[in-house]
Amino acid sequence: MNQETRIEAAGLAETPAKAPNKARRIALMLVVPLLLVLGGAWMWWSGQGTVSTDNAQVKQDITSVGAQVSGPIAQVYVKEGQRVQAGQLLFRIDPEPFRVALLQAEAQLAQAQLSERQVVTQAAGTSVDITGAEAQLAINQRALARQAELLRQGFTTKVRYDEALSDVEKSRTALADARARAANARAAIAPGGDQPSEAAARAAIASARLNLSRTEVRAPAAGIVSNTDRLLPGQQAVPGIGLLSLVGSKSAWVEANFKEKDLAKMAPGQKVEVEIDAYPGLKLHGRVESIGAGTGSEFAILPAQNANGNWVKVSQRVPVRIAFDEKPSRPMIAGLSATVTVDVGD
Repeated sequence: MNQETRIEAAGLAETPAKAPNKARRIALMLVVPLLLVLGGAWMWWSGQGTVSTDNAQVKQDITSVGAQVSGPIAQVYVKEGQRVQAGQLLFRIDPEPFRVALLQAEAQLAQAQLSERQVVTQAAGTSVDITGAEAQLAINQRALARQAELLRQGFTTKVRYDEALSDVEKSRTALADARARAANARAAIAPGGDQPSEAAARAAIASARLNLSRTEVRAPAAGIVSNTDRLLPGQQAVPGIGLLSLVGSKSAWVEANFKEKDLAKMAPGQKVEVEIDAYPGLKLHGRVESIGAGTGSEFAILPAQNANGNWVKVSQRVPVRIAFDEKPSRPMIAGLSATVTVDVGD
């Protein structure tokens, strides 16, 4: 057999083997795109009644607790991660300066009460002065009348008559002065209540007692103590600056930030499925509680200004609050990431 005959025989032998491989490749080329198309169609169809986002976080009520009066922290009664009840004592500020302030306010009240008694006594004394001045005026008026009659009969002199007339005028002036002093004394007495100084002293006592009570800082609600880095004995407490955070232990929800195009069919009350990234396999059920009244950018410290020539349209996100139907079986930690799927088929 020559060489050409051998080559032709080999080619005839290889042709049947290559044919199935070629058919298999053609089938794969057709099946893979078909599967992709079918998978895409199934995902599109299954997602027609739902909208989903992974831009969601677990939220809880977080209260920043600080002091309402200034002073060094004397004692700390809680620690990081401790669960506390409403009204439980968290820490105490040094109360001694506030006790001294209360004593000073009480001393001011005692002084004000003493001044009030003095004013009342003075007012009572002016009544006696008026009575005496009236009696003296009556005596001098009778003496003047006698001198006038004696002068008419020629048994006295004009000098004595003038002296009696002068005494009457002096008595009238003394009576007017007594009545003016009495009026001033009565005006210094507050009608139907405490003197202004006494009322101010009572207010100072109330303020001092309030500040003293505020040296004991208590939990405004039940929760878990967190962020206690600055809660140390000796640390200076300043009003308005939080010293710890109290994470509410009874309230937890999910805030999902949906794109604006996902809100067309969304409404409060729709069913929701929540998956927490920290707990794989855990699926929680809830409902749409509310839809935000504004996009996230509108509530930013510096809202976007779109009235310029460089504006680019960006899909906005709207916060949607999701409430759980029942208490989750796992701890809900504020800030955990979640995936939220809302059934908008209804």
